[in-house]
Amino acid sequence: MTLPGTTDAHPRHTFRSVFPVLALCWLAVFFDGMDVNIYGAVMPHMLEDDGLGLTPSTAGTIGSWTTFGMLIGALTAGNITDWLGRRPILVSSVTLFSLGSALCAMAGTTTLFGAGRFIAGLGLGGLMPLCLAMVMEFAPPRRAALTTGLLMTSYHAGGMAATVLGLTVAPSAGWRWVFWAGVLPAVIAVPLLTKLMPESPAVLLSRGHREQADRVADRYGLPRPTQVASPAAGARGRLDAVRALFRPESRWATPLLWLASFCGLLLVYGVSTWLPTMMKASGYGMTSSVSFLLVINAGGIVGMLIAGRAADRFGPVRVSAIWFTLTAAGALLLRSHLPLGLTYAVVALTGVWLFSAQVMVYATSNSLYRDSERATGLGWVTGVGRAGAVVGPSLVGTLASNGSESWGFTAFALAGVTGAIAIALVPAAGRLGSRARTGPVPTTAASDA
Repeated sequence: MTLPGTTDAHPRHTFRSVFPVLALCWLAVFFDGMDVNIYGAVMPHMLEDDGLGLTPSTAGTIGSWTTFGMLIGALTAGNITDWLGRRPILVSSVTLFSLGSALCAMAGTTTLFGAGRFIAGLGLGGLMPLCLAMVMEFAPPRRAALTTGLLMTSYHAGGMAATVLGLTVAPSAGWRWVFWAGVLPAVIAVPLLTKLMPESPAVLLSRGHREQADRVADRYGLPRPTQVASPAAGARGRLDAVRALFRPESRWATPLLWLASFCGLLLVYGVSTWLPTMMKASGYGMTSSVSFLLVINAGGIVGMLIAGRAADRFGPVRVSAIWFTLTAAGALLLRSHLPLGLTYAVVALTGVWLFSAQVMVYATSNSLYRDSERATGLGWVTGVGRAGAVVGPSLVGTLASNGSESWGFTAFALAGVTGAIAIALVPAAGRLGSRARTGPVPTTAASDA
């Protein structure tokens, strides 16, 4: 039976045909955002818990343990997903950060709590690049940036949920119950992902399952995968995929993407971890300080929708560079103690720019790398960028321990400017690499022309 709007028995490749995949990835990233933001939402309460013994310096170090785990998780997942399959790694990632949250809820010492955050980081680091790779593979043609933006709204919805928990549960029941809420992904998302998430057709083909790959592609309206688009199997394939990131067309653009991702993730995790504490140190009340995390994530949702549409029209590089610059301006404004209403407005606008600047780095990598390199490319862009996520919380923690939290806003502004320069140079780097090309290969789309 031919479906309406199709020319054969297979559905057209539209948002509707791939909605189940987008919805499942949205749910997984929602819990990712909730887990990442939980720590920042309850940190002011944890610092007041004498039994735990958390100090600003130790809090920053633990934030870096989390993001160091993310770095390892992102690099590992990006390099084994095409070997073991994306669905099993997704399920494992969700399970890991749920277990880490449970350990945090039970921790009686900062060391055990830090171990829990590190374990959670392993799962969180693997989840994001996999969901991005899946969404980009299944996204309708010419809608990759918009689809990526839609996916990332879930991260900020999760961040808002974490903030609500921090505002409502932590003051009355204690911060530990907020971390117990982080176990929900294992109960809700894992069964759904296991039962409903399809495997990547390209990965299935690389493992020799041609018929199964074609069935999945037909079911979701995707083009049937070819061996050219399929990642190579085995250890040799993993090494070749990494080498391919430095082929002539991308050898100069790849390091620039890594630098932009470093700056973007320094901003994302530095702000997510420390914004409430920094605002409290600036003289705002406890409730207002935690509420700023809710507002900046609400701005992030709006920003994803705007940036996705703008990037599909003007290119992700232009949008990312402008958004990074505006983020730097917002960070500098927040150094001043503005009237409360104006501060909320600045925080919301900064959220519009900050988070989607980083997501447009991911969208740029999607256009730069070929299908067979996408998961590895995203894994390395996010993985190397996690070094920024390690530096951000630790840097602000060091400043906070010296009573210099306001300088954290200056550090965020410098990261924004550096990220803008790095991503803006990607098109020129792609053109420089193309001149060195010795044979015909698929044209890169690093340029926004």
